Amino acid sequence: MENFVFHNPTKLIFGKGTIPKIGEEIKSFGIKKVLMLYGGGSIKKNGVYDQVVESLKRNGIEWVEVSGVKPNPVLSKVHEAIEVCRKENVEAVLGVGGGSVIDSAKAIAAGVLYEGDIWDAFAGKYKISNALPVFAILTISATGTEMNGNAVVTNEKTQEKWAISAKCLYPRVSIIDPTAQFSLPKEQTVYGAVDAIAHTLEYYFDGSDSDIQNQISESIIRSIMKSTEVLIDNPQDYEARANFAWCATIALNGLTAAGRKGGDWSCHKIEHSLSALYDIAHGAGLAIVFPAWMRYVYKQKPQQFERFAKHVFSIDAVGEEAILKGIDAFKAWLRKVGAPVSLRDVGIPAQDIDRIVENVMKQGPSFGVLKKLGKEDVKQILLIASQ
Repeated sequence: MENFVFHNPTKLIFGKGTIPKIGEEIKSFGIKKVLMLYGGGSIKKNGVYDQVVESLKRNGIEWVEVSGVKPNPVLSKVHEAIEVCRKENVEAVLGVGGGSVIDSAKAIAAGVLYEGDIWDAFAGKYKISNALPVFAILTISATGTEMNGNAVVTNEKTQEKWAISAKCLYPRVSIIDPTAQFSLPKEQTVYGAVDAIAHTLEYYFDGSDSDIQNQISESIIRSIMKSTEVLIDNPQDYEARANFAWCATIALNGLTAAGRKGGDWSCHKIEHSLSALYDIAHGAGLAIVFPAWMRYVYKQKPQQFERFAKHVFSIDAVGEEAILKGIDAFKAWLRKVGAPVSLRDVGIPAQDIDRIVENVMKQGPSFGVLKKLGKEDVKQILLIASQ
């Protein structure tokens, strides 16, 4: 196990009927005016918007709104909201929605206090050290952004989907009411499951060794798989929805990272190019990339991939046979719940692979922890993903 410091500053309020607490939580920080950021308007259909507005009014908090955040959040919307924040002199940003909304809220919160273009932070030209306070009400469990300092945004002009991370971007308070996710389409639940599993696996397969961390990660994956299958048949099963939501949060709130080597993140880097170029769902892209990456790199640490096969899928075999059966079982489960498992499933032709590789390699000449990947490695992984 590697040395680590575990500290998560986000206060998380979880459970039924918790959304109306947001006003008093914001008020406790002495904040009197916020930007409320949300997406396409589903929060007005499921009652979340009314609960938030009533709570803000009750606690004397003013707000201005920016809506229209896309599932793959874009830089132009971040720029738009930054200008609104400056014009209206807001003191904090409240994201009400899924990962795309909360990620955008973080970028906005940092951008308001930066004189340049906040994209500089994504490009590594500016280190974020200050931001407006961020608050979050989560309506789609997937990214874990409600309890970490990370954010991902796409620059539409350059077709680059890159990330930022800073301690000041951790939400001060996040609220998760699993009942607010009862009305999610099956597709969003499935893609959220894939995203949360992928976050867990990025740490699990980074070459580190820790029995307790392995067991925590394996239990998260098994619980997500079980909950997802229940929710496909009954999206309003509260226990399944609650287990799913909590698993997605702890998959990327630092718990699974403790004692690890920082995670590998190769699959995320490759997938970001897929969703930047083709605007597919992040979870869909990860379902395509992850099994292909596993097949390409498993010889770097075969014992961990064999453990995955046995502890997650109960594969009764040893060595390479177990590993390959485990990867196949993972791919079969993804297909079973309705996720795409190849580039052709989302209409991306094999002849586009070179274009995708070029976009991926904008992030640097190599990346990865378990195995350093260069241009040719990425191409081989995408060729496997095209089968």
